[in-house]
Amino acid sequence: MIFPCILSGGVGSRLWPLSRTDRPKQFLPLFGGESLFQKTCKRVNRPDFAAPIVIGSNAHRFLIGEQLNELGLEAQSILLEPVGRNTAPPALMTALIAAETDPNALILLLPSDHLIRKENLFLTAVHQAETAARAGKIVTFGIEPSEANTGYGYIKVASGSEPVRPVEAFVEKPDQDRADAFLKDGSYVWNAGIFLYAANTMIDAFKKHQPELYENIVAVMKTRHGDLDFTRLNQEAFEALDNISIDYAIMEKADNVVCAPVAPEWDDLGSWSAIWTVLDKDAQGNSGLGDARFLDSNNCLAYAERGLVSVIGLEDVMVIATTDSVLVAHKDKAQDVKTVVEQLKAEGRHEVDRHPRSYRPWGYTERINAGERFSVQSMMIKPGKRLSLQSHLHRTEHWVVVSGTLEITINGETRLLSENQSAYVPLGAQHTLHNPGKIPVRMIEVQSGTYLQEDDIRRHPETSQNP
Repeated sequence: MIFPCILSGGVGSRLWPLSRTDRPKQFLPLFGGESLFQKTCKRVNRPDFAAPIVIGSNAHRFLIGEQLNELGLEAQSILLEPVGRNTAPPALMTALIAAETDPNALILLLPSDHLIRKENLFLTAVHQAETAARAGKIVTFGIEPSEANTGYGYIKVASGSEPVRPVEAFVEKPDQDRADAFLKDGSYVWNAGIFLYAANTMIDAFKKHQPELYENIVAVMKTRHGDLDFTRLNQEAFEALDNISIDYAIMEKADNVVCAPVAPEWDDLGSWSAIWTVLDKDAQGNSGLGDARFLDSNNCLAYAERGLVSVIGLEDVMVIATTDSVLVAHKDKAQDVKTVVEQLKAEGRHEVDRHPRSYRPWGYTERINAGERFSVQSMMIKPGKRLSLQSHLHRTEHWVVVSGTLEITINGETRLLSENQSAYVPLGAQHTLHNPGKIPVRMIEVQSGTYLQEDDIRRHPETSQNP
């Protein structure tokens, strides 16, 4: 049995404006209605794998839960990181969790933002690497390069035909001349950031090569506590951990590292031009997601989150239109999207961080429009779910039910609203919403007042609300 650990942190800023801080690239449903996170979860949803350990950001907790629920899957644990601390802490945290059950348990550490088209080939490589991992080796999976790409780190692998071979060197992202030489040499593979190891092997590696970090992570893991379906860690203790990758912390120092070269049609999908390469295309090389049209255009990408995008007379151009932002760029400039994001972040623009749709334990909200003294959003409340009892000091609210049956409580008075019925919540009134039915409730909420931010919510004890 292999314990998969799925790393779901990261932002993917080069996929802006679709990828945001609160909805990064691994959760975007770009691939047949599924996200890369969901594809990663399905990849290890097999009898020879245990339920996954998911390590992700506190900000994405409800998104993680929602996407697992859509697949009908349940994680062994969803461990929430208060802040990002790269890949070394998760590698050890997972080993410590698995060792509680079996010190010899094998762990497969997987990023959640990779696309692997030949999954059976990849899984075969994993199983071929089991013997080495059980013998105390740390196995890294190297992708046989299809081009001289400068965007990846490289691994120099010993010559031979064995499925698992010694690592001779780790190499940082090269310039173009070195990448060309690596491809011609034939002994270099891309570093995919995927690892297989026994729990006690990784624990021993940290004790030897990162003793202080080991002690600090062990201390952090002692602060674990449950919160709904999630596991939380002490924020202050976690923030004090070194921000370091598993490559720097362990892989480049250990003498028991081996590599399993594999060619499973793997893509990191770190930019819109990379997305274009894996999508279906028309006869002119154009790819469209959503309602997109092309005329006299070649090798273009168009994405329409809502509404229509038309591309006329262009070549090698990307047009990405979301509900609040539009990106137009040449494919050769795909990497420069990150620069735009950094500029917007410095200006404090919310388009970098907040996606219009925000997931909650009870469903989601989606921003429609906002202006001075008003905000309009749609809401979906799942069957059986209830919002907390709350009130506001600076705003009133109007609710209109679009579909389903909604139970509302305002100042202790409870009643039902059906389709096309509405209710008004006065300033300061204690109120809550509940979906007592079997289908989702969809509704529109209009907020009006002098201050409309989320910190105007005052929550009240649940015992004070009607049953």
